Amino acid sequence: MRKKIAIFLAAAMLVASFTGCGSSESKGENGELNVFIWTEYVSESAIAAFEEESGIKVNVSTYSSNEDMLAKLKSEAEGTYDVILPSDYAVEYLIAQDKLETLDKDALTNLSNISDTYLDPSYDPGNVYSVPYEGGVCCIAVNTDKVEKQITSYDDLFDESLADSIVVLDDFRAIIGLTERSMGLSMNETDPATLSEVEEKLLKLKNNVKLYDSDSPKSALISGDCSVGAVWSAEAALAMEENPAIEVVYPEEGAYVFMDNWSVPKGAKNYDNAMSFINYMLSADAAKMNIEDFPYLCPNDAALEMMGDDYVANEAKNVPADVISGGEFVKYLDSDSLAIYDEMWTKLKE
Repeated sequence: MRKKIAIFLAAAMLVASFTGCGSSESKGENGELNVFIWTEYVSESAIAAFEEESGIKVNVSTYSSNEDMLAKLKSEAEGTYDVILPSDYAVEYLIAQDKLETLDKDALTNLSNISDTYLDPSYDPGNVYSVPYEGGVCCIAVNTDKVEKQITSYDDLFDESLADSIVVLDDFRAIIGLTERSMGLSMNETDPATLSEVEEKLLKLKNNVKLYDSDSPKSALISGDCSVGAVWSAEAALAMEENPAIEVVYPEEGAYVFMDNWSVPKGAKNYDNAMSFINYMLSADAAKMNIEDFPYLCPNDAALEMMGDDYVANEAKNVPADVISGGEFVKYLDSDSLAIYDEMWTKLKE
């Protein structure tokens, strides 16, 4: 353990180095930080290392979907959270609703570690409100010891031979999205007549789904309770480490692609601490810890240089560039379309 004086000096240096967009009086620096992040997605080791280096206490709350996060932000008082981790389309929505603080780029000295490929995204041009954390796709995981059918596409998930055998993400945009892709459509369809056709096919998936799980879908694959999964790519990678019979499949229609991002919600009470935290998470060491625990696509070039072949050569962890370029991001939809999507999802799960 470091001596208390060393911790104090480290904290003082961080505060001096990272100047926020407002005064400490207006932003309420108090030695704490309230972060609201995805379940099983940020390394406890990385958070602990930040706490030790900065002297800032990090209070962690978690969510399982962007919709859960957005609903919580809406119901809680402004300033409840200092850092959040929204996906691409959620960033787009929060910007439109004026629910995010602008980021102090002068404080984010480690932003240079992020590959230009993942900067200046369409959902936040110029990265004014967000910076990349990790990303990936909704892939297909197949236990080849249990499944005779050769699976190459999202469309194969609807095959009757897979009855009561699939674990899927408890995420309506991902599952409705893969249904749309299986039909040669965009994941962002809004035409009511087209969505009626999507619903008809989506409901055919009902008999095949055994479990909805966004928190740890790999568990059902590892245990053998499910033989196929429509899951996040890192979940497939972790399942493959436990059972070599499990293989990853990237759908031939083009995959659901996502990028999760660090952002600061409007009214954050600990803004300067939030900047220090985000900057630390952009460091090579922190990114490496996060990738080692949760092996998603890594946009951090400095961290990639530190990773071995176990990550770099593993296509489930380090998703191939052509899979990303051939995939599609979902966008935030208008309220009328969202209502249709919500009704479809309700029918699927009832």
